[in-house]
Amino acid sequence: MSDRKPLFSSSRRQLLKGLGLATLFPAISACTATGTSQASAGRVVVIGGGFGGATAAKYIKRGNPAIDVTLVEPNKTFYTCPFSNLVLAGERTLDSIGHSYDELSQVYGVKVVHALAQDIDPVAKRVSLSDGQTLQYDKLLLSPGIDMRWNAIEGYDEAASALAPHAWKAGPQTLLLRQQLEAMADGDTFIMSVPGNPFRCPPGPYERASLVAHYLKTYKPRSKILILDGKDNFSKQGLFTAGWEAHYGDMIEWVSLSNDGRVVRVDANRKEVETEFGTRHQAAALNVIPPQKAGFIADRAGVTDASGWVPVDPVTFESTQQKDIYVVGDATIASPMPKSGFAANAQGKVAASAIVASFAGISPQDPIWANTCYSLINPDYGISVAAVYRVQENQIISVEGAGGLSASDAPDMIRRSEAAYAVGWYNAISQDTWGTKL
Repeated sequence: MSDRKPLFSSSRRQLLKGLGLATLFPAISACTATGTSQASAGRVVVIGGGFGGATAAKYIKRGNPAIDVTLVEPNKTFYTCPFSNLVLAGERTLDSIGHSYDELSQVYGVKVVHALAQDIDPVAKRVSLSDGQTLQYDKLLLSPGIDMRWNAIEGYDEAASALAPHAWKAGPQTLLLRQQLEAMADGDTFIMSVPGNPFRCPPGPYERASLVAHYLKTYKPRSKILILDGKDNFSKQGLFTAGWEAHYGDMIEWVSLSNDGRVVRVDANRKEVETEFGTRHQAAALNVIPPQKAGFIADRAGVTDASGWVPVDPVTFESTQQKDIYVVGDATIASPMPKSGFAANAQGKVAASAIVASFAGISPQDPIWANTCYSLINPDYGISVAAVYRVQENQIISVEGAGGLSASDAPDMIRRSEAAYAVGWYNAISQDTWGTKL
């Protein structure tokens, strides 16, 4: 990882400011062109109220308030995966990462329906909801997040997740895993199973291991963490392993795919896992992160391919399989962009811009996206990776020389600053997505 360009602390604020402008540029430009037009009004249904869907709903209304926008989201409060690992560490409450839809409905005029989207007819352009409603649309935007591939690991189904939580959707599963950590005795072992790529938030498991280690070091210092991984390398690996050694000594053991790290069987009752070559490991607290796919409504809409994810037009994020259906966030095939909250927010703005432009009868602009991913090794020690993306020859590519990794030899002061930047990033993107609780 040493060949990556570092993000120097002296330019961090300026860089992040520039990344924000690059992310907003496509949406703002199209919105300016159509913001006062009443002739372009149409009906848009947005399914999913996370970073991608809530952002898209807001920016469509900002682009043209005359467009009728309905957001379908079963939960009245959305709990973010970003910063949920701090809940596990006992550094935050679940309420602190919960967000409502009050600003979207009361300030921007988005109609918010708290129901589950159960089916989509892309020919009739109709969405069927769990409360019996049907919604007609001219344009549909899906931000369905992920679903787990139950039974992709033998013995790990939805029932097993009540005993060995995945906690890869924030909320009750986060609290369940937290309770299991609290129940551990000093000297017990915490085991995490990590899937192969692709999955939501590539550095997320390793931040989780870090913050679980922070909790255990504070309250149960003789305990151990075992990471069983379905990969031979992972995001920000050198920065993570250096941080682990500096702050946790030998508390964390990472086992790669090549060293028999892939979990193939789970016995949730015994909190036991078995790896590919027959090795068994037993835990006091077991966190199984299974393989994933696009949220189920993407299947119902007919926009997934054989991979279980959604191919999209890189300029507009319109489905390549169904006209007038746009898909953003973790569900998409948008590599090299990661499946992250920051990426979903940026994609939501680009799709919103494309939808507003389409109603106005104008061509969308070529987008530029940015992604910054912060990870905490402890609450006062942060690391990050940033990148900028654009479209070239109908493919999303990383912009050469833009972004990079935190410097590997950064002093503690810089690590503390990175942790503070992470908090600032979280507050800013939450405000941009859901706004202030009213």
